[in-house]
Amino acid sequence: MSESISFLLESSMDPRVWLFQVFMVVLGTVTCNFFLMRLIGFLETLVASTASLWDDSLLSAARLPTRLFVWTIGLTLAASILESVTKSFLFSYIPDIRKVGYIFILTLFITRFINCVEERLIARGLNDKNLDPTTAKATGKILRLSVTITAVLIAMQTMGYSVSGVLAFGGVGGVAMGFAAKDLLANFFGGLMLYWDKPFAVGDWVRSPDRDIEGHVEDIGWRLTRILTFDKRPLYIPNSMFSSIVVENPSRMSNRRIYENIGIRYDDAPVLQDICAAIRLMLRQHSEIEPELTQIVHFNSYGSSHLEIMVYAFTKTTDWKTFHRVKEDVLIHIMKIVQNHGAEFAFPTQTLHIASVPQVDFKKV
Repeated sequence: MSESISFLLESSMDPRVWLFQVFMVVLGTVTCNFFLMRLIGFLETLVASTASLWDDSLLSAARLPTRLFVWTIGLTLAASILESVTKSFLFSYIPDIRKVGYIFILTLFITRFINCVEERLIARGLNDKNLDPTTAKATGKILRLSVTITAVLIAMQTMGYSVSGVLAFGGVGGVAMGFAAKDLLANFFGGLMLYWDKPFAVGDWVRSPDRDIEGHVEDIGWRLTRILTFDKRPLYIPNSMFSSIVVENPSRMSNRRIYENIGIRYDDAPVLQDICAAIRLMLRQHSEIEPELTQIVHFNSYGSSHLEIMVYAFTKTTDWKTFHRVKEDVLIHIMKIVQNHGAEFAFPTQTLHIASVPQVDFKKV
């Protein structure tokens, strides 16, 4: 097509002719771009009611690449018209620029499509426990990295560079780079282990008994993991550290535990067993205490100033605020049980026994 246009223009060097042709090419490009955007918008309204995320992601990702593709064709066509009028060495690069442009547009489309799918999977994962947002983010990062590296190699091959030579240099230089960036690589592979083993995910509450680390996970990157502490301080932790420390994930607990030791006076020993039986009955009948898990209410030990009762049970909820509300309700019930049996809670006391002193007749002294 460009050859036929060049042939026609060689017979006429009138500026008005080629200016008119360039104008028509630009006008056609703008018009084509306008109708394609309207078509994509119309298709988006059609697929908006569908449950599938693939068609929405495909159309959303295609907007910018389609616009760039149309303009690439239009501008290279206009450049071909100008080449037949003005001879310049710059026009010799048009075929290579066009090929690299197509590679860039295709890469942009694929990466945008991956981004759109990732965002929709993460949005669904917030409501669907079967979808893991962390896995979606990790897969998206790996796919984008793979597509970008492949596109760069193809573009280099298109421009005349030897890809095999680049790969050979990378194999030799990779050893030196490995020694120079060992910490960076350790963090990179540490991030991979976090994505594969999944000890925690974004949004989980984690803590480490080995280090002063506790808070909610905000982001798991390739080099750093960002944790927001409960006093709203961000912690940036290298991923390699997680391979050498113990990490506890309270967010994945199935229940929360109530474990209290209650002391009553020694004077209330006659009603001790009745109090324990009443507390056991209260726990079995409590709607927010898990009946299938261990429940222990027994006289446990003789204290220095009290008789100690151990209360051990699990709540159905794992929510921190709800757990404290349930625990408060259980402790108030225990207090009422103790009072209803005429007993009292013990507090530290001391009894001082004074031995009798023999009377002394000071008159005989």
